Amino acid sequence: MLVFGTRPEAIKLAPLIRRMGAAPGLHPVVCVTAQHRGLLDGVLGVFGIRPDHDLDVMRVAQGLTYVTTAVLEGLAGVLARERPDRVLVQGDTTTTFAAALAAFQAGIPVGHVEAGLRTGNLRAPWPEEMNRRLAGAIADLHFPPTAGARDNLLREGVDPKRVHLTGNTGIDALHDALDLLDADPVRAAALDAALPPLDPARRILLVTGHRRESLDGGLERVARGIRALADRGDLEVVWPLHPNPAARRAAEAVLAGHARVHLLPPLDYPAFVRLMRRAYLIVTDSGGVQEEAPSLGTPVLVTRETTERPEAVAAGTVRLVGTCAGRLVEAATALLDDPRAHAAMCVAHNPYGDGRAAGRILRVLLEEAAADG
Repeated sequence: MLVFGTRPEAIKLAPLIRRMGAAPGLHPVVCVTAQHRGLLDGVLGVFGIRPDHDLDVMRVAQGLTYVTTAVLEGLAGVLARERPDRVLVQGDTTTTFAAALAAFQAGIPVGHVEAGLRTGNLRAPWPEEMNRRLAGAIADLHFPPTAGARDNLLREGVDPKRVHLTGNTGIDALHDALDLLDADPVRAAALDAALPPLDPARRILLVTGHRRESLDGGLERVARGIRALADRGDLEVVWPLHPNPAARRAAEAVLAGHARVHLLPPLDYPAFVRLMRRAYLIVTDSGGVQEEAPSLGTPVLVTRETTERPEAVAAGTVRLVGTCAGRLVEAATALLDDPRAHAAMCVAHNPYGDGRAAGRILRVLLEEAAADG
């Protein structure tokens, strides 16, 4: 059984669900919690995923305690009926932790996809750092995406035989989306046409922001930096807003009405991939974007002080700038005004995988199934 509830989880598990469904000897059962209803449903539609169970937990102004308890209570009945041989969870959401705990309480082993990411700071990102540590403590099968993540697990005392380096399934999903767009230029053109009119003479600055630890003023500072960059006159800023009302208000309070800033509702996954490919520069606090953009050769400035994805920083395709408006403007200006600095970050090298992570996970699951008879 694969359990997930948010857009990033769905994107990163979609390649595995597709491959498991075609594998003899495996029967994937999909249970969604719908921690994020609208964003999740968009990804399910893009990848043709039909859940076997839907907990539908999302509520207006939901808190972490509610989501945790709703997933625990809802999943308990599903696990009792299905009795899967193994539960797979992905990443570091509240659904990830709660689903792992529900499986543990039901006596069902847990596999953790995208295991071993760490910042070393339980408050950044919050609550994701604790979620992934707790899921990792429960799991008996770990699929780290990078050598660094694997080493984190080994330092924590995880049995090396239970750790399998795979790469990140998000890169598999990115390749699937790119193949879809490249094979259907009419669809790609339709995605462009659905955006507000963008001046082709101006470069695109793509922005996202949603981290809870930045909701106490950090996102507003980022928005002020973005406004200063938009005032240059040579950029078109595109900011698909997160559905979290606090994140949306922070951007709108500073940027609403600016002639060269386009505040959009959330985009579906192919549309966002298309926009990442067109962007000259990305400013984000998203972990998934940090992983995906290097494959597209698009530089990324990360509005966080720490990252659990240091590999792209080391590779030179991602740079941490925090939430200080001045630091953001300084770093972006350097890339916008110096073609050589921009080109140095554009080398399309992705340390997070080659697009074959799902196949590696599938092999481990098939070996386990064969060993169990």
